[in-house]
Amino acid sequence: MSLSAVDLAYGYPERQIGRAITLALRAGEVLALLGPNGSGKTTLLKTLLGLLPPQAGGLTLDEKPLAGLTVSERARALGYVPQAHAGTFAFSVFTVVLMGRTAHGALFAAPSRHDREVAMAMLERLGIGALAERPYTQISGGERQLVLIARALAQEPRYVILDEPTANLDFGNQGKVMTQIRRLAAEGLGVLFTTHDPNQALRHADRVIMIREGGMLASGVAQDLLTPARLMELYGVGIETVRDGEGRVAFLPGE
Repeated sequence: MSLSAVDLAYGYPERQIGRAITLALRAGEVLALLGPNGSGKTTLLKTLLGLLPPQAGGLTLDEKPLAGLTVSERARALGYVPQAHAGTFAFSVFTVVLMGRTAHGALFAAPSRHDREVAMAMLERLGIGALAERPYTQISGGERQLVLIARALAQEPRYVILDEPTANLDFGNQGKVMTQIRRLAAEGLGVLFTTHDPNQALRHADRVIMIREGGMLASGVAQDLLTPARLMELYGVGIETVRDGEGRVAFLPGE
């Protein structure tokens, strides 16, 4: 069972963004989509979520064509976490998370007691239950990102897709978010996240797909694929490798 793309081309009616993308996101694993700015990562995510139709190739969810599923069926299977933003309306944190439950009921139906219990449980799971009544517009960027993850989990999906989940977060909050990503996979969910940071992919992903200018440069096991030579090819800069006393590796951009 997986979210799979075969020879996928994607983009907008007036312009193709990417092509020849083949991937499979399986339950219980973390897949990182790694690439520089403008490489087409976000547009690919929108296509995998069914928000944009593929221009060519195959796209399936648990062996069924994604295009043949209803919006509700996709929402119950695929949780989406966009980049954190300040928000426009001062909804409470609890209300924002409760919005994730619309995947399980009519669009304008009142939330049930079960819906409310699930929403609160997701907040507690991420350690932010105390924020439930706070306005979403008045919490920190790291807290907003955790709220968006809680909202996606309230859908009770089988797969979670995150678009640059640590963008604009401080160092400590980056760690909190990435810890949650590994926890989701340990609980059996398939997790895909985009990132510019090869160190995040190396530390937290099982497999990596490298994308440059809309094309798939390489894919494979994170520990095997992430090498200075590959990263130089992906980003077009020199790469320095740093090792700590326990042999763990980190990559730094060189000249």
